[in-house]
Amino acid sequence: MDKQTIIGFILILLILVGFNFLNKPTKAQLAEAQRQDSIARVERARAEAEAAAQAVLLEQQTQEDLAAREAAAAEQKIRQYGAYAALAQGEDQHYTLENDLMALDMTAKGGRIASVLLKEYVTGDSLPLVLFDEAASDFNVTLITNESRVINTRDLYFRAVATDDPLSLTFRLDVTDESWLDFVYTLQSDNYMMSFDIRGEGLEKIISMGTNSFDIDWKVRMRAQEKGRKFENRYSMLQYKYLEDNVEKLSESKSAHKTIAPRLRWVSFKDQFFTAVIINDKGFSSNELSSDMEEDDSPYIKSYALRSSLDFNMRGERQANLRFYFGPSKYDILKSYDKGVEAEKRMQLEKIVPLGGSIIRWVSTGLVLPMFRFFGRYFSNMGVIIMLMTLCIKLLIFPLTYKSFLSSAKMRLLKPQIDEINAKYPADTKSQERSQATMSLYQKSGVNPMGGCIPMLLQFPVLIAMFWFFPASIELRQESFLWAQDLSTYDAIVSWKAHIPIISSLLGNHLSLFCILMTLTNILSTKLTSGNTDSSMPGMKMMMYAMPVMFLFIFNQYAAGLSFYYFFSSLLTIAQTYLFRIGINEEKVLAEMKANQNKPKQKSAFQKRLEEAQRYQREQAKQQAKKRR
Repeated sequence: MDKQTIIGFILILLILVGFNFLNKPTKAQLAEAQRQDSIARVERARAEAEAAAQAVLLEQQTQEDLAAREAAAAEQKIRQYGAYAALAQGEDQHYTLENDLMALDMTAKGGRIASVLLKEYVTGDSLPLVLFDEAASDFNVTLITNESRVINTRDLYFRAVATDDPLSLTFRLDVTDESWLDFVYTLQSDNYMMSFDIRGEGLEKIISMGTNSFDIDWKVRMRAQEKGRKFENRYSMLQYKYLEDNVEKLSESKSAHKTIAPRLRWVSFKDQFFTAVIINDKGFSSNELSSDMEEDDSPYIKSYALRSSLDFNMRGERQANLRFYFGPSKYDILKSYDKGVEAEKRMQLEKIVPLGGSIIRWVSTGLVLPMFRFFGRYFSNMGVIIMLMTLCIKLLIFPLTYKSFLSSAKMRLLKPQIDEINAKYPADTKSQERSQATMSLYQKSGVNPMGGCIPMLLQFPVLIAMFWFFPASIELRQESFLWAQDLSTYDAIVSWKAHIPIISSLLGNHLSLFCILMTLTNILSTKLTSGNTDSSMPGMKMMMYAMPVMFLFIFNQYAAGLSFYYFFSSLLTIAQTYLFRIGINEEKVLAEMKANQNKPKQKSAFQKRLEEAQRYQREQAKQQAKKRR
């Protein structure tokens, strides 16, 4: 370090020392700073003391308000329940009642079922399947006391009565030592059905002797359990059965409310594959039913409610016997509860499963279900079972399909002669002559113009039965096949989160691969059969091609099992078309029709009357035309 650098550092040090000396506070300034600091400490201490005093006052006020509210609540309970106010106070306790199939959480407050867990099933997200939970359910029995007080069991605390049966639980509402009301729940081993008995002892001391029924309220918000909400919503519904009549339902597409005076045997709260049913063999009366839609982002699919009257004889047998069913909407399980029961006493719970109405349901239960059970005995893969069912149905309706194809081929071969008739008799002046000549040609050729339509109409009940069967079959739920992880819902090959106007409303935010394949095979099948369509009707061909495209938008959110059935069915239809083309010699068919045209035809009495009627109509038309001129 040189001499100049050392001198520079010394000068900098002197400057810093001088600056610090010149800016040093005076004694007066130091004294003022100390005084200001003392004032600040005093202010802080005063503020802290005031805050502590305010906290003490607030705590005292809060305790006083809480005590006042508790006193007011106690007074309200005394006014509402009178001598029974003690029953509205207590500590809620929960108990578990379960068998191999389900576990029920029971709550002492209200003596009711708080939640139901089905052990053998999981949700679409692989979580435990809870049919409903405590926050989303309510059950209440309304009691009218001999003091004309209205008491709701949902507000009262029951106590559990000890029992040796692990499948039974009794909640007792102790009014006095000699008067009580029991809710008795009893499960069966390996069964989704449970009994619910309401029993009483000494109730005439607390309930009006004029009482011959209780009002009950049951409300459940059914949880969304499946992958496709829109599709699940379509099959979630409130259903009910009249005591001596058929099963009906509230609207599944919108909120609905209905008052029903006749007695009901049971009421079902259903999502797509699971149901909660309350059953009364003697019938519920004065029924009010409601089904409300939930928001799309809600964890619940629909809200259901039942308000009804339940017979309870105060002068005779003091109990009401009900049953609950909590489990899958599986046809065979529900049907089994009517096994060995007389026809007029059957519950018909199997009608909870939507398999179509009248003829369609008969086809579903008489043909489709037995076929499904049969193949289910030998095959475990649902995709293979669907293929075998489709093949069997195609073989079953093969004669009808053949007749339909043959009739279409004959109509196509007659087209040149039909064109000659059309040219000979213009439609604007000689429409009746054209119609008569055309029908005469069909008759002489041995062709039924409806021959292609009638076989197709006869096939429709089977096709529609399959349409109802797959979405309602819990057997397909969470069963995989090829790329589809769950045949009961859509098999998305492409998905997106953004909402695309129109597209998202129609397709949802995905594209289903089986649905796309179904659309493509339908278009190919249409192309192969479009040659049988009258070329003078271009709009018909356009409609034929538009239908498969429409199916893409309709079935994209449907079950993959249903789309796979239609896809495989279309493949078989294409194979049948090629087979028919090879097997039917059109030249031979045309020769036979021309030979038939040359044969003399004996007119039947009906044909003679028909021709006479047509002749009369033509004469009438001519006379009317003359009068107008």
